[in-house]
Amino acid sequence: MEINLVLNELSLQNPTSDKETARQWMSNFINTVKAVKAQGVKVYLRTKDDFHTTILAPEYPLRRWLNDKEVDQVEQGFIINLATGSPFSTNIANLDIQDIENNAGLSEFWHQGEAAIGLGIAYMLDTLAISFISKECWNFSRLKLEVRRLNENEEVINDILDILHASRSNHVQEHAEWIQNRIRTGVIDGEDLWERKGELFPNLEFCDSVSKQLRNIRVGQLELQPVTKTLLELEKCSNKWKKGYFNLDDYPIDESGESEATLNKYGSERTFLCPDEKERRFERHAKLKFCNWRIYFFPVKPGQVIIGYVGRHLPTVKYKT
Repeated sequence: MEINLVLNELSLQNPTSDKETARQWMSNFINTVKAVKAQGVKVYLRTKDDFHTTILAPEYPLRRWLNDKEVDQVEQGFIINLATGSPFSTNIANLDIQDIENNAGLSEFWHQGEAAIGLGIAYMLDTLAISFISKECWNFSRLKLEVRRLNENEEVINDILDILHASRSNHVQEHAEWIQNRIRTGVIDGEDLWERKGELFPNLEFCDSVSKQLRNIRVGQLELQPVTKTLLELEKCSNKWKKGYFNLDDYPIDESGESEATLNKYGSERTFLCPDEKERRFERHAKLKFCNWRIYFFPVKPGQVIIGYVGRHLPTVKYKT
């Protein structure tokens, strides 16, 4: 199992003034990454620029640290062998990430008034952001992130997000349960997700048409993690649903319905053949932020929640796709 670590570029925008502090920064950073690996995962460090060109102090880039005789050779070897990739979007099959990198996306992320590309991408990938502990503001296991984005109706939406973050090894320990859950539920691609649906989602049923929709999700595709995460939340709710309304209020799911006008005009696009051979018109759906996908679900009765569609936004009277 491999976990992406996304380097917060803001934590390196002001190099320290001396080599000794730079060495301490590196030692702490290495211990933080090691703490993640100690959870039983491989790590891949995503960075804005080539990690080895990082400036730690005046006339002391990372490449010079790698040849510094006062640095522990074990630490140097660890960084040499650390899998890294730049820019952030390397090997990610989604243009939205590249747009955010190039300040051309429909979403903007900010931390304490500064544009925070790496932190935003960590949120979009549903993974762990990592920082050098260059300022006290990075000495937290979670960070608040402001986001401004355009929704499908071209309305500006402002949100405050809570993201997982680490700049010390003890921060990683606070995320141990999350990492172990990611190991348990981690999937390689949509094919893997579909094949493991019985294991991961025993309380959900899937229309046959969803098979192709999920199987088409590729390795590294942006939608893979939010689709998996949302289905897992629907699974939790379905498991606890014993009577009454299928209520998602206490779950991190952005749910919506459809207007009568949309159902009248586009009802056929929301009608799916279910596993019991009945056709049903699906109205309730979960909205996946930042990737404009939807998951349509139909709660039939306690113990029976059907997934009818997973994919891009379906047409509405306001949004023709």
